[in-house]
Amino acid sequence: MADQPLWNQLIFYFTHNGLYILQQFGRHFLISFYGVLLAAVIGIPLGIYIANHYRLGDFIISVANVIQTIPSLAMLSIVMLVLGLGANTVIVTIFLYSILPILKNTYTGMKNVDPNIIDSAKGMGMTGLQLLYMVKLPLAMSVIMSGIRTAMVVAIGNTAIGAFVGAGGLGDMIIRGTNATDGAPLILAGALPTALMAVITDLVIGSLQKYFEPNNLHKK
Repeated sequence: MADQPLWNQLIFYFTHNGLYILQQFGRHFLISFYGVLLAAVIGIPLGIYIANHYRLGDFIISVANVIQTIPSLAMLSIVMLVLGLGANTVIVTIFLYSILPILKNTYTGMKNVDPNIIDSAKGMGMTGLQLLYMVKLPLAMSVIMSGIRTAMVVAIGNTAIGAFVGAGGLGDMIIRGTNATDGAPLILAGALPTALMAVITDLVIGSLQKYFEPNNLHKK
């Protein structure tokens, strides 16, 4: 096999290990998804809160910025000291890296809602809860989705290092390829599906982001 062209070796590997690659593809996506989902569950409500309590905004976003500056491998090692080996360590790491874009975009989206629209809604007698769910969130959702989009694409890339702590995923093939004498096919077998996953995810969430744009919501 080593004397064959690289693409022939890659096709051979995909043909004979397709099920394994598909399993690792699914595992890789789920680890990324769970990490970002956890960040969204915490980051969106927190972003809404600090938008209404702006004095806390700069401090909390600064803390999230500091977390973002820690190298991914170092963060993974720190979390591993607490949680040990496995997928949960990677999910928590992805969560920590995903907080900033989701939190910041939620804060920005909520703060940028037109004050005139808010005043009109208050004039119609809307309560604070109605104002949030019927006015502010729909108008800010496109910006929030942009943060989720960024977080998800970055998460897919960062999940690849999860193989270092036994989490599996497509990074497992990349790491095995770097340790092999003729590991280029293995590296590509892990890297190409990872890139494809990132592109597809970006397109899907990008479509949702456009769907939630205020101009499109007015047409519905």
